This record gives sequence, structure tokens and C-alpha cells, in this order.
Amino acid sequence: MSAYVELSNVSKIYPTPTGHTRVVKDFNLNMYEGEYVSLIGHSGCGKSTVLTMIAGLNDVSDGGIIVANREVYGAGPDRGVVFQSPSLLPWLTAFENVMLGCDRVYPHATPAERKQVAEYYLAIVGLGSAMHKRPRELSSGMQQRVGIARAFAISPKMLLLDEPFGMLDSLTRMELQEVLLNLLQRDAKTALMVTHDVDEALYLSDRVVMMTNGPDAQVGDILTVPFERPRVRANVLEHPSYYDLRAHLIEFLETQEKLRERAKQQKADAKAAKAWPAAEPVPAPAAPQ
Repeated sequence: MSAYVELSNVSKIYPTPTGHTRVVKDFNLNMYEGEYVSLIGHSGCGKSTVLTMIAGLNDVSDGGIIVANREVYGAGPDRGVVFQSPSLLPWLTAFENVMLGCDRVYPHATPAERKQVAEYYLAIVGLGSAMHKRPRELSSGMQQRVGIARAFAISPKMLLLDEPFGMLDSLTRMELQEVLLNLLQRDAKTALMVTHDVDEALYLSDRVVMMTNGPDAQVGDILTVPFERPRVRANVLEHPSYYDLRAHLIEFLETQEKLRERAKQQKADAKAAKAWPAAEPVPAPAAPQ
């Protein structure tokens, strides 16, 4: 089975006042059509950098990315993005925000056909009665539903989610996880999600990719999630492997945290040693008269 998404030796280098920093180094990952993969790791390890490079919003320094047999050189409607913040235009209604993408992606469709697409996805995410409200009239969860509808409405080949539920309360997060699963079951999208939530990664994903600490972050481990689809939360939590899989993810993250603290301490020690003045030589005692 050939890969639908290929990341081959992908690296990202950023200029800094003290030189260049390589955030991600030789990142390799293959994803298959219809697969849901989560990226997990500590803050600053480059998870969002990998996602934005796939989205074409961030240039690749080295290596290459292929999505559906086409190399990624920039952003495009074949990749839909759901951000942590909904990023809605505040002067437009929910419907108008979704229509922005529809008008761009379906230029040969009639206005009525584009309108039907936008209304369909807004209804699917539960905003059928609120689609003509502006963002300020919607809760954070409702705004994120607009973001999800907007991503699906352009019919992308791949869905990219950057901590899509990170700013929401637990109840709203669980509700939107169900919305997302239902949409993915209907459309069978290939999806990559960045998350810090171990339980979210296990519930939504087919595989969880664990990233090592940055700089020079790489794939540290990959966990295959055995739960059947469609997913039922209660069944997932009662699965005999659930807590072993959860413990594996947490152990990896704890190990990376210890390595990070050790590296931080070594850096602090080296800095202190460099700053500490060299001890003056003790003069030899005078010879007796």
C-alpha cells in the first residue's frame, strides 16, 4: 500500500540573533489515505512547525513533502487547516466565513450550489440555526465549529488540525471530538492533528507519532492505536489495551521531560563555569631564613 502523504528527511531552520536553529531535523513519516495521525510532544518540539510545513504555510528548509502524489510548494485548497483559534473574520457571519472558501474553490459552481455546500457543513456541525450570526454572537465552541465546517467545505484531500480543541472546556472539547469523528466518517479524510492531550490522541487517532525534544526534533516513537471504528468513547475507555497505551505515551513524554531538564541544567552549568573567574594561583610559602 503506497503512502498518501510522505515526509522525507524534512528539516526546518530558523535564523536567530546568535545563529541558525534547526527546530526539526530529518523528520520522516508516511501516512495512508483515510488515516488519522496525531503528533504529540512537549511544547517547542516542532509539532506545529511540521503541520504548517505540510499546509504550505511554512517553507521546508531541507527534504520534501508529498500529498496525494504532488510535492508541496505552498498553501492550497487540497489541504484544509483548523487552527487552535477559529480565525474568523469578525465582520462576516458564520455562513459568510465558510462561503469565502467555497467561492474560491468552486468557481464554476452556481451561487446556489456554493450556498448549499456551506449550509450543509454548517448544519452538520450543529450551526444550522446560528449560521447567520457573527463571531461575537457565538461561543468559543460554536466559533470552532465554524472553523471545522470551513475546512471541510472546500473538500480538501487532507485535513490539518493544530490543537483544534485546546482552548475549549472539557465538555465542549468532547462534543467537538464527536462532531469531528462524524465528519471524518462521512468524508474519510486523511488527517494530521497536533495535540498535547494523550486521551484525545488515543480516542481520535489510528497512530500517534511522538516527537523528541527540540532543537533537532525527530520522530521518537510511533504508537498504533487498535480501537475499531466507528469509535464509541465508553468502548475505547473499556478496551483492555487502553491504559497500557496511555501509559506508553505518558512514559515517553516523561522521559523527554527528564532529558530536557538535564540538558537545561548542563547548559546552565556550562554558562556558570564560563562566567566564573579563574582562581588566582596561591603563592608558594616563603623559604625559611
